[in-house]
Parts: sequence; C-alpha cells; structure tokens
Amino acid sequence: MRKIGQNRVSVLALAAAAAVATPALAQDAGTGDAAKNATASQDSGGIADIVVTATRQSTNMQDTPIAITAVTAEALEERGLKSVADLTAVVPNAEFRRTHGAFGPGVSASIRGIGASDTNIGNDPVVAYYVDDIYYPTLLGSNFDLLDIDHVEVLRGPQGTLFGRNSLAGAVNIVSKQPRFDERSGYIQMTVGSYHRTDVRAGFNIPLGENLALMASGVYKKRQGYQRVLDFACEMNRRGTPGLIGDIPPYDLAKTSNPKFSPKDCVIGHLGGEDVQAVRGSLAWEPASNVRLTVTGEYIRDTSENPADTTLSLNPALNTPNENASFAYYNAAYDSRFITGDPYSTYETYNDPIGAGTVIPGHSYYNGMSTHGGHTLDPRGNLTNWGFSAKLVVGLTDTIDLTAIAGYRSLDETHVYQKDGTPLQTEMTTNVVTNDYFTGELRLSGKSDWIDWVVGAFYFDASGFQHAVIDQPRTGLIRYLNNSFDPLSKAVYANATIRPFDNGLSFTGGLRYSDDKKVVSLSNLVETTPNPGDIEFAVTPQAKVVSWKAGVNYEVSSDVLLYASAATGYTLPGFNPRPQQPSQIAQFDGNEDIAYELGAKLDLFDRRLRLNLAGFYTDFNKRPQALGGQEILLDANGNPTSGNSVVIPLPNGPDGSTTCRARTADEIANNVTGYSCIIRNYYINTPATIWGFEAEMTAEPVDGLLINGALGYHKFSSPDIDSRAINPRQAEPFWSANAGIQYLIEGAPLGGTITPRVDWSYQGSTAPSTRTTNWNQPGYSLVNARLTYALPDDGFTIAAGVTNLFDKIHYDNFFILQDFGQSNVQGQPAAPRQWYLQFEKKF
Repeated sequence: MRKIGQNRVSVLALAAAAAVATPALAQDAGTGDAAKNATASQDSGGIADIVVTATRQSTNMQDTPIAITAVTAEALEERGLKSVADLTAVVPNAEFRRTHGAFGPGVSASIRGIGASDTNIGNDPVVAYYVDDIYYPTLLGSNFDLLDIDHVEVLRGPQGTLFGRNSLAGAVNIVSKQPRFDERSGYIQMTVGSYHRTDVRAGFNIPLGENLALMASGVYKKRQGYQRVLDFACEMNRRGTPGLIGDIPPYDLAKTSNPKFSPKDCVIGHLGGEDVQAVRGSLAWEPASNVRLTVTGEYIRDTSENPADTTLSLNPALNTPNENASFAYYNAAYDSRFITGDPYSTYETYNDPIGAGTVIPGHSYYNGMSTHGGHTLDPRGNLTNWGFSAKLVVGLTDTIDLTAIAGYRSLDETHVYQKDGTPLQTEMTTNVVTNDYFTGELRLSGKSDWIDWVVGAFYFDASGFQHAVIDQPRTGLIRYLNNSFDPLSKAVYANATIRPFDNGLSFTGGLRYSDDKKVVSLSNLVETTPNPGDIEFAVTPQAKVVSWKAGVNYEVSSDVLLYASAATGYTLPGFNPRPQQPSQIAQFDGNEDIAYELGAKLDLFDRRLRLNLAGFYTDFNKRPQALGGQEILLDANGNPTSGNSVVIPLPNGPDGSTTCRARTADEIANNVTGYSCIIRNYYINTPATIWGFEAEMTAEPVDGLLINGALGYHKFSSPDIDSRAINPRQAEPFWSANAGIQYLIEGAPLGGTITPRVDWSYQGSTAPSTRTTNWNQPGYSLVNARLTYALPDDGFTIAAGVTNLFDKIHYDNFFILQDFGQSNVQGQPAAPRQWYLQFEKKF
C-alpha cells in the first residue's frame, strides 16, 4: 500500500493552519440559521423542516432548489430501514440493491434511469456517496449501516458542480449525528427475529467539559441466511429420484440414508445471512465560540454469507465439452436436474469434489495437474472497512465560515463466487481487493440578505490493488488477475444563489473544474505463464472537465418555491476490465449528461401538507455501452486457433475484432470446420434521453396522524433499445411508488403511546436481458407493518414488525449468463417475509 505522499501532507498542513484562524460565529451544519429556523417552525406546529447540506451549506430542504429526498433517523427507524440498500423503499425513481454475489458486498445504485451495478475498476459508479463530507469512490463496501445518523439526503439528477465526478445520476449524502456539549445520554436497542436474527445497537453521548464532548456507538448484526444449501444426493433420494444422482457423491455423509436412518432434511448450509460488527466514535471540541473541530473514527467488519443465488435455467446446448466431461465423470449431465424449483434453495456447495491431480480423458482441466481440482471455498465475505476524518469549521466573520476537511479510509475485502448452482465446479472466482483513500477539502462559505455562496477546493488520492483467481474447469484454465489502480482527483468549485431583488426572485449558478485521472496496470495471466493467452496492459483514463449548473428560483411566498435548473454530470473514461485475449483490450469515453429540471416545493394548509414536485429531461449525450457478443479465439499471432471458413470483421467494431457466426449450409455440406469462439464486450456510444417526474407528499391532517407518499416515472429512450424488438419492455416506462401511514394513539397503559404503521412500496417491471423476454420481472408491491408501544417519560420502546408481509417472491438481481453464450441463468431472490421484535431503552 502506498504511504501518504507530499500532496496529502500539504492538505493536512492546510487544515492545521486553518485551526489557528480567528473571529466569529461558525455556521456548521445543524448549528447555523437554517437549523434555528427549522426548530422554530417545528415548535410552531405543522410538519417539521429538515436541514440539509446539499449545497455545502445548511439550508432548509424546502428552500433548496434541488430534487432531494431527505429521510431523518426517526423516519428510517419507523419504517424499519437500516442500510443504504433499503433506500429503494423511500426514494422515487431510484433503486438501491445489494450487488450480485459475483461483484462482492456493495450496493448498486440507479437514479432516474441511470445506474451501475458492477464493482470492477474499469467503470466508475454513477451515484456519488459522501459520508460526513468524505467521498466514497466505489460501490464495493458501500452498503453502509445507518448507525447513529441524523439523516440521509438523496439528490436526484447530476450533481457535478458540488459533488464532482461520478455524480452523473445523483448523490447520496449521509449526515451523522454530532456530539452535544449539553447532554449526557445513551441508548441500547436489541432486535430479534426470523432466521435467528439478533441485532444489538448501543451508543452514548458524554460531555467531557464545557466545550468537549464524545459520542460513540456500536452495532452487532447476525442473521442466518434465508436460502437453504442442499446436499444434491440427499435431496434426490428424498424426492424419490435417485436415478438423477449418477455417481455424484454426497457433500455430507451424515445426510446419507441407510436402513436405520433417514435424514429429516438435506440442508448443509445457508446463503443470504448477515454477520456485521461496527463501531463509531466522534469527538467534538469548541475552544472558542467561532471554532469547532470534530474528529471521527469508524471500523466495520463484515463476514456475511454470500447473497442468496438460485439457478433459474440451464441450457445443455451451451455446455462446453469440459462441462459435459465433468458431469459425465459422475455418470450425470449438466442439465435441469440442478434447478431446485424453489428460489430459496440451491445445490451450490462451493466445493469441487473432483480431487487434485485427477485425470479425466479428453478433459483439458482435469489433466493430472496438482493445482487442478479439489478446491473448496467458504461462501462468505471478508470485509474490513475503517477510516477517520477531521472537520474544522471556523467563523471568520458573522457571515463567513472557513471549513477544512481531511479523511482517510482503508478497505480490505475478499469475496468468492461459484456461478453454476451445482455440487460440481464449472467456474469459481476468488477476488481480493485493497483500497486506501485520502480526501481533503477546503471551502469558504457565506450568507447575507442578497447572496449565499460557497467556493472550495477538493483533493482525492487513492491507491488500490486487485488480486483475483478465476478457476475455470469449463474452459480448462486458471487465470490470475493482478491489477493496480491509482485514482487522483483535483477540483475547484464555486456555487452561489443571488437575490438581487426583493420580489422573491433569485438565481443559482455553479462551476467546477475537475482534473481527474486513474492510473491502471492490469495483468490477466494464464496459469502456465508465459502463455500466448497472457494479457498485460496499462491505461490512464483521464479527463479535465468543467461542470456547470444554472437555475432561476421564485419564492411565491414563504411556503411556496418554484425553480428551474440545468446541470451537468460526468464519469471518467473507462476500459474493458475483463479482456479474454489481446484483441479485447479497449478504452472508451466517460459518461456525460445534462439534466433540465422544473420543480415546486410547497407547504400548504398551515404546514399540514407538504408537496415536492419535479419534472426532468436528461440528455445523456455520452453513454458508452457494453454490447455482449462473441468473437473468434485467436492465437498469439492474431490468427484463428481453429477453423478455415472466412473471417468476417465485426461491422463498426474496433480494429482486429471479428464476427463469430454459425457455419452456412454450404460450409457444413463441404465439411468446413467452424471456429472456436469466446465472449466479447464491444463498447459503443449510444446516446439516450430520459424524461419523467417525481412527486413526494407528507401530510399531517390532524395531530398524531402522519401520511407520506411518493410517485416516480421515467421513460428511457435510446437507439440501442428502441431498435431492438427482442425485448420491447426495455423501452417501456418505469414506475416507482411508496406510501406510508401511522397514527400516534395516546392514553395507552402506564401513560404510554401506541403507534401502528403500514408502509407500501412498488417497483415497476424490469427487463434485465437484451436478448430475451424470458427474464422480464413484472412490477411488484411490498408491504411492511410495525406496531410500537412507547413510554416517552421512561425512554422505553418496544416494537413488533414484519417485512414483506404478503411474502412476495421477487429478485434483486439476475445474472443472465446465457446472454454471453454460457449455460445458466442465475437469480438473486430477495428476502421472504420476516418478523422482528425490537426493544429500546434511552437514558
């Protein structure tokens, strides 16, 4: 790992220098005028304001001309939401999902039809994550537990001006609670539930003096997976189909029947469970009324089971000769017998029963080599993610603040994936990733009657390394990936809202100049190195980009804001991270878009009804897309390894690319040998347009009754989709919606309160394949319910809840390997119905 260099030291020195700056009152998030106004409006009745920092200043969300969903810690608790992946249930036009097991423990994020799910280093995310002003650059490890947060802000639409690169679709800004100097408090919360769920959360806040305070918290989460791993031989006997076993050995001899014993079940493990521990501490110091320093540290350990993953389809016609030979070795076939028929079960054991050194005639993998065969992996992640940061806010005058931020974060993660859902091995991957990030930011901000402004400089430096072993009996190879990547980002930015008149009219403008690059060295080596199939190359995706935002706002009254804006976003250029041969080494442009937005924010009926509305049109003008296909397998000299029919170049493809096609009738009749083909992705710019709208509502028609709802719609149009009749649903609009209702009933026993709550969410239909409609998933609804009994004076709460109340079967992800010429299709079923019981005591 690389040590902090001179640039990092310079930023730290700059932050230290700012510590000795002088004068007046700091306007830190949550302590400035916006927070005071929020408190005042809350005390006067009606729906409380939420203070956000989406403009890098503290502002009332209803006065901020951006489409924002801001969810407080209390609202997340009431809805039973605990992690970033749960935000799908509350944000319109957005999907946050645990990534597929092949991509490790991350969260895929999509906002307004623009998303990314692959955690590889060749493509950057399109949604930027910030945790307490610290930039988090990768999807890997991004499923943050929402531990002791104040609120979460999800900003929809490109945010390139204030949040920089990779905010093409939007940004997620997580704001934690801050230590308090005037409060000695603590809490402990315990949750038990389905699948042996045990969650323990605890924290405290302690003033250590008049101007020093410590806040610390921790969480322990453990839950058995909801998907059962079955012993195939045992299950076939249990089903009365022993003829399908062939000679496949049992995984667990204790599950073998005999005349005196029959196993109760064939379960040998589980997938989809959780095992997480995390601690967080924050120390705040105010040596003067105008100076506040906050130092925060965090440590996360995640050894959760791999996500649930089930085989949905197997097409033997796509088997490789090696795959057929592997199963024939056990007098079986690689076919539909390995489809369990239940999304919550699998035959995947992460074990290769064919021992090391085994020779199977005609098999190019089991050829007697001591490294081939007998591998067993533990299907759980191994993530350590820790970091620390410091934030200094100095009030230079009554209206101007200086903020200095520095942070370091380290990630060390290993995940494994077995792709076929059978007790044999066709392909298994071990992926080890280490990342170190340093973030530094310095900004000046000010507020006056006629202008709110912020100017800043941003610095981000990182180093990472990926070591992966791809063990492929299906192709006969073991490949080793050793990739280093060193991103560097420098930017300066300015943003202002100007109010030149006294008629409620204001103007917003922003610019950001970014100088970004990522130095990458990649090697993809065959086990028997040197080998003609070895791939090694270096690339440096880089860009110098000016992002901008312009808008006009009109405050009709103190409760009605109308706005119109245009803003840009971008990602770095990328490259193909998984080339199978030298002809597949390719770079491609980064993404760029411009979004136009009209919006309205309204507090009506004496603040009993809040409506936030937005309509948008996104010109996705640079959109490099990977189109899956196949090409001819070439030797070291660029010639086909087999076959003698005519080589056809790929139309509009890169130099040296070829078309893999079936033999013609004449070629077959003349015994012309066909070519060997391999998977290939081709990157082509396919611009798109997206338009849609969002509506969010919160209502409190009478005291104690709270109703919320949201509706999102977007229509994605691109030649890449519109020209394909194979899967027309890809061109259909996408709908999302959610609603919730709760009522606080006072006068319960012992002076307590009872609050029943019901939440509903809807996700529209999806079409994950570009080649078939077989895996289109219809839209689905989910319902959660919760009943809370509280003794406010005693700080005691007990709640009972259920998620996915009607036990709706749906899939978070699909891995359609048949689109790439492989045999199987995998799906990751989301969790079934689960109940929980939660106890909390506040001190």
